[in-house]
Order: sequence, then structure tokens, then C-alpha cells
Amino acid sequence: MNRYTARMTRPTTRVLAVLELLQGHGRISGPELAQRIGVDGRTLRRYIAALEDLGIPIATERGRHGAYMLVPGFKLPPLMFSDDEALALSVGLIAARELGLAEAAPAAASAQAKLTRVTPDRLQRQLQAIAGTVRIDLAHGSAAPRSNEALIALTAAAQAQQRVHLDYTTPQRQHSERDFDPYGLAWRAGAWYAVGWCHLRRDLRSFRLDRIGTVRTLDAHFERPAGFDALEQLAFSIATLPRSIAVEVLLRTDLRTARDAFSFAFGLLEPVADGVLLRSSADDLDWFARQLARLPFDFEVRTPTRLRSALRRHAMRLQKLVAGD
Repeated sequence: MNRYTARMTRPTTRVLAVLELLQGHGRISGPELAQRIGVDGRTLRRYIAALEDLGIPIATERGRHGAYMLVPGFKLPPLMFSDDEALALSVGLIAARELGLAEAAPAAASAQAKLTRVTPDRLQRQLQAIAGTVRIDLAHGSAAPRSNEALIALTAAAQAQQRVHLDYTTPQRQHSERDFDPYGLAWRAGAWYAVGWCHLRRDLRSFRLDRIGTVRTLDAHFERPAGFDALEQLAFSIATLPRSIAVEVLLRTDLRTARDAFSFAFGLLEPVADGVLLRSSADDLDWFARQLARLPFDFEVRTPTRLRSALRRHAMRLQKLVAGD
């Protein structure tokens, strides 16, 4: 048993083995090719036809001892990656397993295996090392889409700027239907969201994919606003959710440092003459005070005055803890 027949148990594998042999030989006879992959002449001709259907040009010499060869000048491009590209692909596949997609883990594992098989030995070792040692925690919850179909359908519609019809279940478990222009999709805080124009509400809206039922493409198109950023819009909509207490705090720092200090949807940040103005809202001022207390730069509470009281309570608690030491 040769090295080809020993590893081939499925027709697809044998077809790929035919291609490998054709690439490795300038010319190979039909009987020899059939013998190497362990099939008869009729099956071999079927495999040759399958390769031609894939667009691979194969020249055939007729006759009892006919031969096959790739058309001169044709060569499959090698799949070559630099070290940085291999690193990016491997880490990306690891991250894909953590993104809450249905069947993402087996799909990522399969893609990782295929990537490893077609790369040179040195990069194979590097990819295997990354897959075996790197772990990524994206802190996702249980908000996985019901299937990948909604994600695939919405990304395709967003790319084609084509309107869709959604079946959607609200957080209160109320079923609704609406036409929707998907401008883009975003992943945040453990869930996938489709962001765009809702024709039912006549406004920009974000919809969690785990609450979307069916997605039906409509015969209508839209024009996405220039420069639209789905993640930025999602963060804005979350940051501006109505809560019971409006908050304004002047941060004595620059915009970049302020953005590093807060999560993307904590509030709206606006550069002003003497720092950065944070506009937000809260239902729990004690919690908000604790978030401010950890900042490495100075700040000034503008509204509400009750937030200053919450900060004083937090400071007194810390003083008692320190005094207890």
C-alpha cells in the first residue's frame, strides 16, 4: 500500500490526491495514476472531470497508454503566510470560538486544521503551538444566536444594502415584525447586534441576534450613511439609555486618556476647554461613585450634587478600612 492509498478513505481526498500527483509530475499515465490512488480507470476519469469542473485545466493524451498532465503554465498558488499573518490567523480562529456563534467551535477547529495542513512545517509548528497554548476570554454570556443563519443573512444584506424583514422577540418576550435596513453588525458585551434603520420605529435601532427569528430579504435597497460605524452607534445607544439620574462630570485629562479609563458605552465624552466632559446617567449613584474613585486623574462633579455625597461616603469607607489596618 503506497502513501496515497494508505490515507485515502473518501472520494474528495482521492480527487485532491490526483491533483497532488499531477502537480508533482510533468506527465503521468492513466494506469499509473489510477494505481497510485487505488481506483479503476472509470473512477479516475470521473475524478479528472471533477477537477476540470473546478476550473483546473488538465491535458489528456488519448490511447491505450494515455496520460494526464496539467496544462503548461498552470500552477496552483501556494498558500504562504508570514509569521505575523500566521499569528493573526491563528489568534483570530481562537477568538472566533469565543464569539458566541452557533457551531463556531467546530468550524474554527476545522479551519485551524486545514490551515495547519497547507502551511510549511515551520509554520505548522507555530500554528499548533498557538492553538495549544493560547486562550482568549471575551467574557461572553449566554446570548448566542439561535443559529449562524441570521448573522450570515444580515451581513450579506448589509453588504448589498438590501432591506430585510425581521421576526423579533423583545426582552419582554413580545413578538414583533418589522422592515429593517441593516447598516452593520457589532459584537459587544457578550452579544451580537444588528444596527440600522428600523422602519417600524422610524429611527436607528439595535437588535440582538439571539432575539431574531427569521430574516427575509426584501426587494428594496437602501443607502447606508457615509462613514457609519456600527459599534460606535451601538455604544452610543447603550450610553444614552434613559436612566433615573443624569450625570455630568468634568474630567481633568485629555480625550484619549478618558476613553482608556471608561468602557465604550459608559457615557458620552466631549472635549472642552479645561478637560473632557462626561455625560452619562445612572440608577445607582454609589456604583457611579466607585467608578469615579478608581480614576488616576482629577475630576469635578457638576451634576447631581447627590453624587458628591456618594463619593464622600465611599471615601469615608476607605478611610475606615485603612484605619483598621
